Amino acid sequence: YVFLADAILELAGVRFDVDELAFARELLEVVLAQFPDAQRGGFYFTPADHETLISRPKSFGDEALPAGNGVAAVVLQRFGHLLGESRYLEAAEGVLRAAWPALSEYPSGHASLLQALEELLQPPATVILRGPAAIMESWRRELAAVYAPGRIVLAVPGDSAVQQAAVMLPAALADKPALPAGAAYVCRGSHCTAALTSLKALAAELARKPGD
Repeated sequence: YVFLADAILELAGVRFDVDELAFARELLEVVLAQFPDAQRGGFYFTPADHETLISRPKSFGDEALPAGNGVAAVVLQRFGHLLGESRYLEAAEGVLRAAWPALSEYPSGHASLLQALEELLQPPATVILRGPAAIMESWRRELAAVYAPGRIVLAVPGDSAVQQAAVMLPAALADKPALPAGAAYVCRGSHCTAALTSLKALAAELARKPGD
C-alpha cells in the first residue's frame, strides 16, 4: 500500500492527476485502518482482517527493499503536509517513536527511517504550480533540471481542467488559486508562501535557506 502511494506521488510530479491523488489517499486510509499497532506505534506487515498468526510481523530494518514502516513514515509525512492531514503526520511520528531504539542503535540498517526523521526535522519544499497547462509545464521542466532530492513539484491544472475530474481537488491544494499567467506556492511543512508569479521569484524562494 505505501509503496504504491509513494509511486503515485512520484508520478504526480511528472503528470498530475486528481483521481490518482484520491486513489493514493484511499490507500493511506486503508493503511491507517488495517495495519497500525495501536499500542506501540508503527505498522504491522499484515492487516487486521488477516488470518490469525502466532505473531504479526512488524519490521523497521531495511533489507533488499526499504522497510515498509520507513516508506510509510516518509509517505505519510509528505501526504500529510501536501493535504494538510494531521492524522498522517501523527502516524508518521508514531512510526519514528516506535522505531527509535533500533534506529538509534543501528542507524546504518534503517536508511528509510533516517530519511523520514530528516524530513520530520526539516521538511523539504513542496512546490505547487497553478495556471495554464503549457506555462506550468515549462516551469516544472525548469525545476526538474535542478537536482533537489526530497523536493516535490506538482503542476496542478487550472480550475476548469480540475473540474472535469471525477473527484474534487483537496482543499489544501484548492486554496492555492490558479492565475492566468501562472503562480507557484512553496510550502515547507505547514507554512506556504503567497503566490509567486515568476520563475525568478520562485527560484529566489527555493534558494532561501530555512530561517532566512
